[in-house]
Amino acid sequence: MSVVRKQISVRGLAGVENVADLKTNFNRHLHFTLVKDRNVATKRDYYFALANTVRDHLVGRWIRTQQHYYEKDPKRVYYISLEFYMGRTLQNTMVNLALENACDEATYQLGLDMEELQDIEEDAGLGNGGLGRLAACFLDSMATLGLAAYGYGIRYEFGIFNQKIVNGWQVEEADDWLRYGNPWEKARPEYMRPVHFYGRVEHTDEGVKWVDTQVVLALPYDTPVPGYRNNIVNTMRLWSAKAPCDFNLKDFNVGGYIQAVLDRNLAENISRVLYPNDNFFEGKELRLKQEYFVVAATLQDIIRRFKASKFGSTEFVRMDLSTLPEKVAIQLNDTHPALAIPEMMRILVDVEKLLWDQAWDIVVHTCAYTNHTVLPEALERWPVDLFHNLLPRHLEIIYEINRRHLERIGKLYPGDMDRLRRMSLIEEGNVKKINMAHLCIVGSHAVNGVARIHSEIIKDTIFKDFYEVDPDKFQNKTNGITPRRWLVMCNPGLAEVIAERIGEDYIVDMDQLKKLLKFVNDDAFIADVAKVKQENKLKFAAHLEEHYKVKINPDSMFDVHVKRIHEYKRQLLNCLHIITFYNRKNSPQKKWTPRTIMIGGKAAPGYHTAKMIIRLITAIGDIVNNDPIVGDRLKVIFLENYRVTLAEKIIPASDLSEQISTAGTEASGTGNMKFMLNGALTIGTMDGANVEMAEEAGEENLFIFGMRVPDVEAMDKKGYDAMSYYNRIPELKQAMDQISGGFFSPNQADLFKDLVSMLMHHDRFKVFADYEDYIKCQDKVSALYKNPKEWTKKVIHNIAGSGKFSSDRTISQYAREIWDMEPSLEKIAAPDDPR
Repeated sequence: MSVVRKQISVRGLAGVENVADLKTNFNRHLHFTLVKDRNVATKRDYYFALANTVRDHLVGRWIRTQQHYYEKDPKRVYYISLEFYMGRTLQNTMVNLALENACDEATYQLGLDMEELQDIEEDAGLGNGGLGRLAACFLDSMATLGLAAYGYGIRYEFGIFNQKIVNGWQVEEADDWLRYGNPWEKARPEYMRPVHFYGRVEHTDEGVKWVDTQVVLALPYDTPVPGYRNNIVNTMRLWSAKAPCDFNLKDFNVGGYIQAVLDRNLAENISRVLYPNDNFFEGKELRLKQEYFVVAATLQDIIRRFKASKFGSTEFVRMDLSTLPEKVAIQLNDTHPALAIPEMMRILVDVEKLLWDQAWDIVVHTCAYTNHTVLPEALERWPVDLFHNLLPRHLEIIYEINRRHLERIGKLYPGDMDRLRRMSLIEEGNVKKINMAHLCIVGSHAVNGVARIHSEIIKDTIFKDFYEVDPDKFQNKTNGITPRRWLVMCNPGLAEVIAERIGEDYIVDMDQLKKLLKFVNDDAFIADVAKVKQENKLKFAAHLEEHYKVKINPDSMFDVHVKRIHEYKRQLLNCLHIITFYNRKNSPQKKWTPRTIMIGGKAAPGYHTAKMIIRLITAIGDIVNNDPIVGDRLKVIFLENYRVTLAEKIIPASDLSEQISTAGTEASGTGNMKFMLNGALTIGTMDGANVEMAEEAGEENLFIFGMRVPDVEAMDKKGYDAMSYYNRIPELKQAMDQISGGFFSPNQADLFKDLVSMLMHHDRFKVFADYEDYIKCQDKVSALYKNPKEWTKKVIHNIAGSGKFSSDRTISQYAREIWDMEPSLEKIAAPDDPR
């Protein structure tokens, strides 16, 4: 069976009429909307013609889906997130609409290469890492499961920065992703909404008024989100900030016309750039403006839609807001949209004139909160003074929420002043601050962590007091990934090998992957899985050679560590393994398993330690890669500008996935799931979703090492002494001495003194404590890799066990257990079908 024929089932049939229609539409778009003379068309013109041709197939479905929701008036879920890390849209849309083969054939007949055209699309990098990518996977699953769902966020003009490595250092470049336009979005100026800032509060006989505010307009841009082959197309609505036309008009009359026009930028800066911090809170006024901007615009939209929808009748307008929780669910993706809670209270009490208790009941039953981290530096705590200046009415509302909340706690625990202090929404101190996580818990009916171990940790530690008061609020929703992007699209070879054995239904029902267990000892299946992996490795090696000018050995083990650079993710532990492995270079050739170790990820621009970690990785690579004794037995590569599109290439080619955070620090991880599904084995700690992965695949099919959460807690009590490990373990001492002595930085011996000092004296994440076990575990990895058949059997166990980690499962649980909605795999009629 040829590769092209093999891939037809998961990519969609290329019918003759389909191909002919696509060619006709492609030429029409090229001619009428882009270029008048085909001879002068650029590759980008061809990409836009193809994107518009595919988009034509979305629009009819999009309109019909919205009509379907209007007529049926289902409950709607609003997923509010400051980040949506979407990546590219073209190929994902073709997969979900079953157009990939037909488009491939059509472009081929037109003398074009579809992969080349796909490469022209810019990533929509409107997120930092896991949190933003999770939101993107959830949108795909909500559409695939037929939920009436809307993603709401900000249309950042500049997304996550592009990373360049210059002389071994990270350099940031602005990500001007909208430079050439975005064929997937549609501006909707008719739904523009005003958002207010600053001003003051007046308490009058008619109620409370927020006056003398500055107004910024929120202009929505809609992007279609297609479900998998069910004709449903949901909407992601991103807001862009616009200055109103009468902006500072009074200045015009006193000769300040030019300045007044220039000042428009201040308003429009709100949606200019994504804050590039992952798991770190930076209390900047502009960031608080972004958080309120998205919430204020979104809530106006939610209430407008709620009022206008009633059994498809245009005459009837819903005025009774008490039924809002029956028709609306709002999910807060972390604390970034926490202001939805006081903003909704402001609308219900000040504008709609509801009594406080009734309004509060509506808010709590509508909102739910997802917690993404327990790291203290990541939790949002806004200074009261900043709030008072920017959002004076919201500060009053938060104070009143807190007063009532503490009154309740005081009755439950009379005289327990310490508990009142711990549970207050306002933290006293040199600077009074609002604890946004506490606001989210008090103002929501459900609070969830994102992996079982994480959900237990939040109940036992940071939210223990709240759990004791409201245990029923707390839930777990283990994260997931969409199998459409992270298997069918990025690894069609593996998707097809699986489909040949168990059929295609697993793409929307990943539990069916368990059926692969009966092929664990099937030599033909083992060979097929290994062959796909080798083809992916060859393809990625060619990509590296073309784009990074690096030549690697495709027969070596691809050992991959890709994620944001952060101390808790312990890229430094990986560095110590590389150095230790390198120092054994004189051991006999036959004992050596060749490895290509690839590390990638961005460091937040202001995070000095993370930037130094990147510099250390590149420095180690310079020494190792130029050592003739090592040759191609070991290569160390830093993957520049790691992003969704690069992940789609590297993950299918990986043999070993590094998930080595200190136990108790990674809330879940989702990269770990992508590697598992794509046939890489995991070396990892019992942290985040690794715990559940080991359960699903069998712990013997992962390489688990290191301290568990109770061990880390015990060490915290006893005190962590890095020097004792340094003095006791000769290979660790040698590696550290090489780093501190300038072996990897011959021109600047003390280049890494800060990293050395941190590891020796104030390492919160206990790298040395897990070093010995990690090295032993890596030796097991090397030994098993020498036995390809046994290795591939473990791979099959992992793929078969990865069904739980579909975002379809996660979203079904959110729908049933938090949103009170019922998912469905039913299709709706296509636009060309009679209704």
